Amino acid sequence: MCSIMVYCDSGAALEEFKKGFDRTISRGPDDSRIVDTGRGLMGFHRLAIMGLTPAGMQPFELDGSYAVCNGELYGFEAQKQALMQKGYTFQSGSDCEILLPMYREYGTEMFAMLDAEFACVLFDGGTGSYIAARDPLGIRPLYYGYDKRGSILFASEAKNLVGLAEKIMPFPPGHYYQDGRFICYADIARVDAVCHDDLETACGKIREKLIAGVEKRLVSDAKIGFLLSGGLDSSLVCAIAAKKSKEPIQTFAIGMQKDAIDLKYAREAAGYIGSHHREILMTPEDVIGVLDPLIGILGTYDITTIRASVGMYLVCRAIHEQTDIRVLLTGEISDELFGYKYTDFAPSAEAFQEEAQKRIREIHMYDVLRADRCISVNSLEARVPFGDLDFVRYVMALDPAMKRNTYGKGKYLLRHAFEGQGYLPDSILWREKAAFSDAVGHSMVDDLKKYAQEQYSDAEFERRRKRYAYAQPFTKESLLYREIFEKYYPGQAEMVAGFWMPNPSWEGCRVNDPSARVLSNYGDSGR
Repeated sequence: MCSIMVYCDSGAALEEFKKGFDRTISRGPDDSRIVDTGRGLMGFHRLAIMGLTPAGMQPFELDGSYAVCNGELYGFEAQKQALMQKGYTFQSGSDCEILLPMYREYGTEMFAMLDAEFACVLFDGGTGSYIAARDPLGIRPLYYGYDKRGSILFASEAKNLVGLAEKIMPFPPGHYYQDGRFICYADIARVDAVCHDDLETACGKIREKLIAGVEKRLVSDAKIGFLLSGGLDSSLVCAIAAKKSKEPIQTFAIGMQKDAIDLKYAREAAGYIGSHHREILMTPEDVIGVLDPLIGILGTYDITTIRASVGMYLVCRAIHEQTDIRVLLTGEISDELFGYKYTDFAPSAEAFQEEAQKRIREIHMYDVLRADRCISVNSLEARVPFGDLDFVRYVMALDPAMKRNTYGKGKYLLRHAFEGQGYLPDSILWREKAAFSDAVGHSMVDDLKKYAQEQYSDAEFERRRKRYAYAQPFTKESLLYREIFEKYYPGQAEMVAGFWMPNPSWEGCRVNDPSARVLSNYGDSGR
């Protein structure tokens, strides 16, 4: 990961800018640079992943235009070759160096041409204007806000803008900003034509496209590791990578000392694929001790996101402290595409698809945010194969009647796609879904609830939760998280679209806790 920040005002104060920008120096600890474009300030904290020499340092400059980008541009070599044939020269092996030449050749049409996870801001020296853009899923973070004079600021994280912008909001994925307007260049959740491939054809393409999505994310000049929970999604990513790698891959798992569900499955998966595997154990004291600073790191009050971040943050911290790995592959975005436990209750195929579209459009505020913050604060880069654009577009376009759980097993298409292929043992491939925050140990969630319960009397809870009109806390745990959030991000609750919960309009989903444990179909998931 890297960190970018841009203040689009020629009167921007350097010291104030630097103070906000340095809050995310852990995203890019290798080098830092701030340039004055003549119309504002542009900053970059570097985590060197591609093109490790100093020549790959940003902001890049081309004839008075500048660019900063936190991103991975897959297959950039072909674009680079095409640009070289047009007369452009390049000083580094960095993928992001192609952005300014692309902008000169294609203008804002370039963003739809990128196969990438990216957030970037360009300064056009010819017009004196700024252009910002974010990838269609929002895998790379970007926020914006306006100062008191009405000037816009962009930054990798909301914490960069606290005290500088009056209202901070996430930059909409799949959009670019130009001349005061946000323009959609790609709505990845929209389906123009439903794909009616039969079951075997669909599963074959799912397998092929996921393998391609993993393979392109193995290209790195820095060392790569893998988060392995023992669940279906992360296990598939690891299994594919293991088959594609010449050397054993390095995998990491975390769980509570006394009742970790996932560790045994992660151990089994690691043994099967032959990875070098490490386990990290955490205690109730670790969980409670990290809670306050973790919410400051995340920039959210969402219950699901915070619970699931505890284990992820602690395992990433251990990886940072104990290894020289710089890149981590993860299993996020599979559930949004293929279904959660609660989507078994979808009343129709249309309802299933609508829910998937909603989740995909909002994922940047929840699971993707969790992965980015937990990984980047530990000076690592996250890569998300299930977020591969070609893969997402295909799965979203599949007939939703095929994706619904009518098979007696959730995420059937993904499981069947790899059935009999030798990637994973059946015990992992057909294992029931367990939420990460539960599977690191049921006691972790119980410890958090107990701690929150001790913070407020019933009367105090009712009084204090009513302070918040937007996304009003509805349990003592949610109130605790909100109060910590407000300490770090006062008055900025609207940058999160409320609580990530099962769809309350569906029968069987009217619950007061986001954990799948409270659903009637949880079954063997927690074993």
